[in-house]
Amino acid sequence: MTPAIFDLGNVLMEYDPRRLFREFFPEPEDLDRFLDQVVTSEWNDRLDCGWSFDEGIAYLVARHPAHEKPIRAFKERWLEMVGDPIQSNVFLLEALRREGVPLFALSNFSAETWPLARPHFPFLENFDGILISGEVGFGKPDPAFFRLLATRHGFDLEGAVFVDDNPSNVQAASGLGMKALHYRGDPLALRNQLGEVYPFLSQVSRPPQDG
Repeated sequence: MTPAIFDLGNVLMEYDPRRLFREFFPEPEDLDRFLDQVVTSEWNDRLDCGWSFDEGIAYLVARHPAHEKPIRAFKERWLEMVGDPIQSNVFLLEALRREGVPLFALSNFSAETWPLARPHFPFLENFDGILISGEVGFGKPDPAFFRLLATRHGFDLEGAVFVDDNPSNVQAASGLGMKALHYRGDPLALRNQLGEVYPFLSQVSRPPQDG
């Protein structure tokens, strides 16, 4: 049966730094500036690929001393940025599991924060394998990250289904011959897309609404 590979953050679990940093920056423009210019996506990508939090925090504090408190909160209160499971998509994951679809997770995630998050999401037990970028030192959209997952678990990427909310990752997967689905926050659309590969999904009840 065709394997299905899922991203985690904002596909199966909520993740939003704004959940934490609104406390420090009540004004939206100040919050946007902090996220765009201080705890940038590039900085976070380095953490996800193995840079230690202590080094990353020290790097930012040295460059933005006026923001030391919120910068340190990124490590000390990291779990507050993580929300609930996205139940509508977990519902689809569990339906695939019941039918014996091989399931894998491929996620850019720090090796330091992954052990903090994992116990909060029992649905992760549905996966046959999980590959975390911080544990191997590189991540999406590097094609080698996709290939490593396939090699470890003995399946072909060609034709495998891949679901991610990041267009760059979707493009990389497509370039490897995968059926790459760009998740845009619409669980029903995702069910319909997955149903093209797994027709039995049309027979399952409608995914629950997320709160």
